[in-house]
Amino acid sequence: MFELYAFATPNSVKSPIALEEMGLSYVLKPVNIRQGEQKAPDFLALNPNAKVPVLVDGALVLTESAAILVHLAEKTGRPLPRDGADRARVFEQLFFHASALSPAFGNAGFFKRRATDPQPLAQARFVAGDDFTIADIAHFGWLWRREFPGLTLDGRSNLVRWFDAVAARPAVRRAIARVEALLQAA
Repeated sequence: MFELYAFATPNSVKSPIALEEMGLSYVLKPVNIRQGEQKAPDFLALNPNAKVPVLVDGALVLTESAAILVHLAEKTGRPLPRDGADRARVFEQLFFHASALSPAFGNAGFFKRRATDPQPLAQARFVAGDDFTIADIAHFGWLWRREFPGLTLDGRSNLVRWFDAVAARPAVRRAIARVEALLQAA
């Protein structure tokens, strides 16, 4: 019998769906991440990354939802084609999910719902202190195109102040002008 440590999260729900689809018996063990139970020593012994889900299959402990899905599918032979192009397409989509779709949804949810005004900017002029650094350049690039994922800086006065200060730098303005010119050439 499998043990599945999970909570009501997008990554957690994948495992019980697979177990149910495959007709496998399991015990669902709740890990309330809202109360920080994923940081308890007994859970950290299963997954030092403090994330759900965790599947225990005898001596095997798996901690990534995609790995759990592959393990269960390999064990039962379903729902996974045995070989060939169909199998390759399944893995192509699974890897796309793990590397693109899942992180994008998680990040969007975090930044739209949970992120606060960056606290370092309450005490410093730039993200890593009082001097402009490459850390500011890295952050600015994505915030400059924040409309793409539908994000705003509304209600984040420190972030707005920082963004405006970076955007006003002559070198930043020159770089943006050159990059935006690429749109007209395309």
